[in-house]
Amino acid sequence: MKLIRISADDNVAIAVSDTEKGTAFDNYPFKALSFIPQGHKVALKTMKAGDDVIRYGVSLGKLKEDVKEGSWINEKMIELPVSPSLSSLVHENKGRKWQNPPKRKTFFGYDNGDGKYAGTRNILAIGTTVQCTAGVIRVALEKIKREILPSYPNVDDVTALIHPYGCGVAINAPDAEIPIRSVRNLLHNPNFGGELMVVSLGCEKLTLDRILSPSELNDENTIVLQQCHGFNDMVSSICRMAERKLRKLNERKRTELPLEKLIIGTQCGGSDAFSGLSANPSIGVAFDMLVANGATVMFSEVTEVRDGVSFLASRCENEETVEKLRKEIGWYDNYLAKGGADRSANPTPGNKAGGLSNIVEKALGSIAKSGHSPISEVIGPGETPDKHGLIFAATPASDIVCGPTQLASGITLQVFSTGRGTPYSLREIPVLKISTHSELYQMWPDLFDIDAGDIINGMASVEDVGLKLYDLILDTASGKKSKAENLGLYNDLIIDNPAPIT
Repeated sequence: MKLIRISADDNVAIAVSDTEKGTAFDNYPFKALSFIPQGHKVALKTMKAGDDVIRYGVSLGKLKEDVKEGSWINEKMIELPVSPSLSSLVHENKGRKWQNPPKRKTFFGYDNGDGKYAGTRNILAIGTTVQCTAGVIRVALEKIKREILPSYPNVDDVTALIHPYGCGVAINAPDAEIPIRSVRNLLHNPNFGGELMVVSLGCEKLTLDRILSPSELNDENTIVLQQCHGFNDMVSSICRMAERKLRKLNERKRTELPLEKLIIGTQCGGSDAFSGLSANPSIGVAFDMLVANGATVMFSEVTEVRDGVSFLASRCENEETVEKLRKEIGWYDNYLAKGGADRSANPTPGNKAGGLSNIVEKALGSIAKSGHSPISEVIGPGETPDKHGLIFAATPASDIVCGPTQLASGITLQVFSTGRGTPYSLREIPVLKISTHSELYQMWPDLFDIDAGDIINGMASVEDVGLKLYDLILDTASGKKSKAENLGLYNDLIIDNPAPIT
């Protein structure tokens, strides 16, 4: 039986598989003192109450009780430490660029013009101002896909950007800018080729002029259902506009482009103790390689970086970026406090069952997805970046909110890691799924694109899997379908809305 230790300073290691009481470990001179579930921590020495539990070379908190070497240490035995101070964050310029990146520095995408990111897919997106239009749009969408889309073979798909916002909300509340800019920026995702199409009801608070510029606000781009003569006219109007847009999109072709034209994101969900050992560090390697070759990559999840925020600050390129990091993380601290919660509310029962004792441990594993590159910019939820390189987008950690929020920030592909398993995906962009251990991959082989469990099994290095992922990202950006795309698997668009609902 094998234990995995990350840092020489660690006083705990991770059990590779379920371990029965009395089991001897291959790489340590003691036996398990009790049953230890897969992924959970084993004490490497005898410790007393009040001692630090150290993993990743960082304290996860203080022990609440004495333990002997070979003991199981779980979430009930560790006291959560105080959240790191934001005022003490320091710009240290510790980010480092990947040396000798892969020679492959192009992909085949849909060019959107000078200064704009390219699409990895060619999709017609039907936007909306309010959830009230959803039923009509869904009927029209089925008709478009069945009767119209087959005539335009160069278009990959037609999708509806249906979201639970737009009316019954405090539209002028300060935090309302977050969902409004998310809806606005969703319409301009590079995968949609600049073809705007928005369906409005006509009486909602999120009026068309809040999400479209004066030059965009015209009959070529908008339909108001309350101006239509009945249901059939509504559906027919949507179909007619869709066909005009499809005709233009059908003229687009993939061309070879530099990686400066590529913007992608990452998040993790259903994480376990292996996430920070296998899948997430592999994503970090792939992202370091992409940044070194000119691409823009985005990571997120505020509560899952909060306890490692000092590491992020140390990699920011300048003090201005550190200050934006303070601002966004501080806003989220206040947001949680108003709801009577803090970052400790993040870990799920599944996270804990997978060996993650608390948010500190989860955060340290989550941050591994960002690699080691300098952080060039910090953006708020739903904002779009102005700079290239590694971007931190301050989104919620919830999978079904983080994904659409990154989509609004312009990503055209997402890499998603999981150790417990989740079928999450998005329709508007390809999502590549990575399993943290091989048992999960073998259980869901039709859902995962890469198995990072080879790292746990000693069959591959983090760099090996990272390079494999790098090539798969570029292949997928160039048109290869992800497993989720082949299955037609996708989640709803749940945009981040911290503003009041009236």
